[in-house]
Amino acid sequence: MRITALAGGIGGSRFLRGLLRAVPDAEVTVIGNTADDITLHGLHVSPDLDTVMYTLGDGVEESQGWGRRDDTNVVAAELAAYGAEPQWFTLGDRDLATHLIRTRMLAAGYPLSAVTEALCDRWRPGVQLLPMTDDRVETHVVVAESGSEAAGGDTGGERAIHFQEWWVRLHAEVPARRIVLVGIEQATPAPGVLDAIAAADVIVLPPSNPVVSIGPILAVPGVRDAVRAAAAPVVGVSPIIGGAPVRGMADAALTAIGVPTSAAAVAELFADLLDGWLVDTVDAAAVPAVESVGVRCRAVPLLMTDVDAAAAMARTALDLAEEARAR
Repeated sequence: MRITALAGGIGGSRFLRGLLRAVPDAEVTVIGNTADDITLHGLHVSPDLDTVMYTLGDGVEESQGWGRRDDTNVVAAELAAYGAEPQWFTLGDRDLATHLIRTRMLAAGYPLSAVTEALCDRWRPGVQLLPMTDDRVETHVVVAESGSEAAGGDTGGERAIHFQEWWVRLHAEVPARRIVLVGIEQATPAPGVLDAIAAADVIVLPPSNPVVSIGPILAVPGVRDAVRAAAAPVVGVSPIIGGAPVRGMADAALTAIGVPTSAAAVAELFADLLDGWLVDTVDAAAVPAVESVGVRCRAVPLLMTDVDAAAAMARTALDLAEEARAR
């Protein structure tokens, strides 16, 4: 079985780990979000690609779901002592090696897809990990200028900041006026991306942030059309349970694009692509609403408390794909 997944960071990685447990003989290709990428201290950092790589390669820090296990922060402390900015995004000492290698290879002219393949040679994640594009795309968030919305007023002043600053430094507590994918119009799918979609037996949208993880992948010109045209059934897993994100601040991103924070509303975002959608049992009442837009829906436990729970979820997603295929 050939499975192609469009994945973001922590939730996507944990689902994929369960998927590999559920179908160990499957040929899995993961198309990873790169719009979260950022340059820090001169280094090219790819948070979502690295989270998939570390998680599936058994090197992730489980307590936080990202970064290297048992990492230290000696270099970060020294940078802070020099007053080097930014100090709100910490790169661990072991993690730095990954970014150093990536930056050096990119500077030598290798595309991000080739760099990612080289990094995965060490980690052996058990999947083919592809960046969504080799072109530079960055998610920027437009927010109000400091003080422009104070005291009930709105002077209209605004500024754009990198998504990571909004997410990590500001914890998405400052309302986003717009979310902009800088460079997306000129981007092209990385080598292998469209082929993986066309050749898949099943296409999966794991429980990742629908706006800033799955959204950028589908926004790369040609990708959404390829998923829509694929012969394979497309199934997704809701990242929203009981009206709230399982982790992170996906609700703030959904609010920024005017979408309610609900399992049904997220399904509607992808309704033109989906054949099946899983919601949690607490959202069972949403099943009719999802099916009213032509998407088969099942309510099952979605909390990935451990690898076995993630594997059970993955099996259910594949079962739903088979139901859709037989329809």
